[in-house]
Amino acid sequence: MGFEIPWGSILYQLFAFLVLLGLLSKFALKPLLGVMENREKIVNDNLDSAEKNRKEAEEFIVQQRKELEKARVEAQEIIQQAKKLSEQQGQDILEQARVNAERLKDSALAEIQREKEQAVVALREQVASLSVLVASKVIEKELNEKDQEQLVQEYLKEVGGKL
Repeated sequence: MGFEIPWGSILYQLFAFLVLLGLLSKFALKPLLGVMENREKIVNDNLDSAEKNRKEAEEFIVQQRKELEKARVEAQEIIQQAKKLSEQQGQDILEQARVNAERLKDSALAEIQREKEQAVVALREQVASLSVLVASKVIEKELNEKDQEQLVQEYLKEVGGKL
């Protein structure tokens, strides 16, 4: 047979390979697998954290949209209240102006009435003084009854025209 299998060399190489595999497994493969497991754990933790952050961000965005809509509604309510308040204040100002105008009108009418009464009093005083003057003239002239009657009538016409 010309071809012989070197069993001793094969067994020696197999034994050396298994020892090398054992040493690599113990000193290189286990730490390398540990590093790989740690790295996988870190990557998974980062992915979980990123997913959690994404969900929180989405919830935050939804919440912020709700808050923004709520703020818009509140702003519209404030604007409506301000419009109502301004309309009410405008009506109050108009009402106050009407009240003031009515008061001024009443005050002016009262002033006119007082002045009219003062004029009537002054006129009565003039009539009284004229009556005394007429009486004194009548006495001076010593008119008869008919002439006195005529003089009083003329005087009353004269005074009536002034009233």
